[in-house]
Amino acid sequence: MIEPVAPEDFQRVFATAAATVLGGAGYAGLFAWARLKNRRLWLVGAYMCYAASAAAMLLLTRAAHLNGAWQGVVVLMLVGYLLAPHGIWHLCVASHRLERNSRAPPGD
Repeated sequence: MIEPVAPEDFQRVFATAAATVLGGAGYAGLFAWARLKNRRLWLVGAYMCYAASAAAMLLLTRAAHLNGAWQGVVVLMLVGYLLAPHGIWHLCVASHRLERNSRAPPGD
C-alpha cells in the first residue's frame, strides 16, 4: 500500500519529479548528440545527467513514500532508462542501414 504524501512534502515531490524529468531529457539529448557527433565528452555529460536523474528519482521515491514492491519498480525503471537510449540508437542505425541498402539500383 502507498502512504499518501504529506502536504509539507508536496514541494519536495514536485521538485524531485521535475529534476528527474530534466535529468532524463539531458541524458537522452546528450547521448544522441554524442553518438551523432562521435564526441566522448558529451557522452560523459549524458551519464552525469543520468546520475542526477537517478539521484532525483531515489529522492522522489523517499519523498513519495514508495516502499516495498514500488522500490523494485523504480529500480526497473532506472535500469530501463539507462539501457533504452542504447537500444534505440542501435535500432535507428540498423534501420537507416537497411534503408540505404534498399535504395540500391536493381541488379547491383
